[in-house]
Amino acid sequence: MKTEVGQKGVIRATCISKRKGTRKEPIPEGVEVVAHFGVKNDAHASSDWHRQVSLLAWESIERAQAMGLDVKEGDFAENFCTEGIDVMHMPMGTQVKIGEDVIIEISQIGKVCHTRCAIYYLAGDCIFPREGIFGVVLQGGTVKPGDALEVLKVGDGTCEYSPADAIAEVEEARRNGTL
Repeated sequence: MKTEVGQKGVIRATCISKRKGTRKEPIPEGVEVVAHFGVKNDAHASSDWHRQVSLLAWESIERAQAMGLDVKEGDFAENFCTEGIDVMHMPMGTQVKIGEDVIIEISQIGKVCHTRCAIYYLAGDCIFPREGIFGVVLQGGTVKPGDALEVLKVGDGTCEYSPADAIAEVEEARRNGTL
């Protein structure tokens, strides 16, 4: 499905973790998102990199469940579990608004896992490297389950915040079939 301005989905879950490489816990009351940093109190938040927040579609989790994995929102370390919008195929540079105030720009699609994390061992597979996306926070605010997610601008496949070596690593893994 082609990404278009005005496409909408919904935030199904907001999640955080205290450590990297672990499942995230759903936070039903929502989370605070800080501009150019990420989700407050989340291990992945940092002003020093381009993967400040992560998104994974509920539809991806449903496919994992259909394969027999006992997984739910947060189990693949996503900050935001989305529903009803094809986040996996949004080009880099796409800007989305979440809730009333938060704006993120897609900075990476997929990732290379250099080691198998706790998620892989607990769930039996980790779909996030193939189907998760990352963003930088352009404008902060609060995000809670049920908030709308809307495409504001369709990207051109680039993001000024993304280091060339990180993107090259993901592209190489796709070419080699390891992602």
